[in-house]
Amino acid sequence: MGSLDGFPTWFEVGVSTAAYQIEGAATEDGRGVSIWDTFAHTPGRTLAGDTGDVACDYYHRFAEDLDLMAGLGVDAYRFSLSWPRIQPDGRGKPNPLGLDFYDRLVDGLLDRDIAIVPTLFHWDLPQALEDDGGWLNRETSKRFAEYAGIVADRLGDRVRRWITLNEPIVHMAQGYAFGSHAPGKSLGFEALPVAHHQLLGHGLAVQELRSRGAAEIMITNNCTPVWPASADEADEAAAMVYDAFHNRLFNDPVLLGTYPDFLAALLEPVIQDGDMETIRTPIDTLGINYYNPTKVGAPTQDELPFDMKQIDGVPTTAFGWPVVPDGLHELLTGLKTTYGDALPPIYITENGCSTDDLIEDQFRIDYLDGHLGAVKRAIAAGVDVRGYFVWSLLDNFEWAEGYSQRFGLVRVDFDTQERTPKASYHWLAAQLRERG
Repeated sequence: MGSLDGFPTWFEVGVSTAAYQIEGAATEDGRGVSIWDTFAHTPGRTLAGDTGDVACDYYHRFAEDLDLMAGLGVDAYRFSLSWPRIQPDGRGKPNPLGLDFYDRLVDGLLDRDIAIVPTLFHWDLPQALEDDGGWLNRETSKRFAEYAGIVADRLGDRVRRWITLNEPIVHMAQGYAFGSHAPGKSLGFEALPVAHHQLLGHGLAVQELRSRGAAEIMITNNCTPVWPASADEADEAAAMVYDAFHNRLFNDPVLLGTYPDFLAALLEPVIQDGDMETIRTPIDTLGINYYNPTKVGAPTQDELPFDMKQIDGVPTTAFGWPVVPDGLHELLTGLKTTYGDALPPIYITENGCSTDDLIEDQFRIDYLDGHLGAVKRAIAAGVDVRGYFVWSLLDNFEWAEGYSQRFGLVRVDFDTQERTPKASYHWLAAQLRERG
């Protein structure tokens, strides 16, 4: 049986991308500077000094890429909007040419009968807002809501489904706590206000979108099953702390209106009256990005309350990430157990792998096949999963790793911008054709 056999007829299969990773045209048509422009142009921040200045040149070639999606036969396309392309300084009047670009993109998707799933924020904060404190500054939450309203005013007549934030845990942790991503700050636990202000921005944006008739709104959280290194009490405790930090910090407030206990105490200074109610403004669905489980043990150093451990005995991607499809089943059924009736329907909004195989990427085929099977088993176990989006359509700028990691179903030659569908593209296209 094929990987898509046995899924409900309404189950949606799509692909995902992100603006800074593919668009290029970094200084064209009024686009402002993002924190990723600044970070990537700072020596030593990205592998080989790579930047997203050109990336996949999608800004000029998007019609070709939409045709690739149509040829693939996907139901939906999840992409992100570039905030600095729409509001160059993150505030004030929008840039008409930036909105015009997304107008053309949305119309192109409609013409090809591909469902439109835009993400408002995928880490490319306008640098002008970062100069005022970025997500450490509560005011950024209000600016984000204003931006959401601007986008909805322009595109909301055709876009009915929206994602507010992508992986706020990763943006906070890697961008503000550890400094490996833009804006490159190393604040440790002093970065926690970033979590609250992102979530507040999410809640305010949900209200703006809803007031403009949005039919479906979600947030996309990166989640991972957390495995203690042993049955030792100290390892079990470290796993609970990591689970609270990585998973529950961003799921609990949205679904339950509370923070995990020990994190609530740390966040208390920045929580104002009404914030938690705003953050819990009802959403319709929940986006989940899954790549691998995480094994943790008791801390051996003072900086963090847990140590990261290697998962042995499983294949690894070119990125060195463990491949554990059953972890996705564990995650989905665990969310159902944890949140019960508070858990809305779920979309897997990212899942995929990097490989060194440029065209004949059987490793990726096996990866996708295994993870689709895990989703199917979760649905059979009673989890309401509505769709699955492959990361990613194209090889792209992989953040601090530059162009060294290739996640695409389609190979991109970054010198010529030639697109070549890989074996995984043809495999998924065949699956979708057989599904009918």
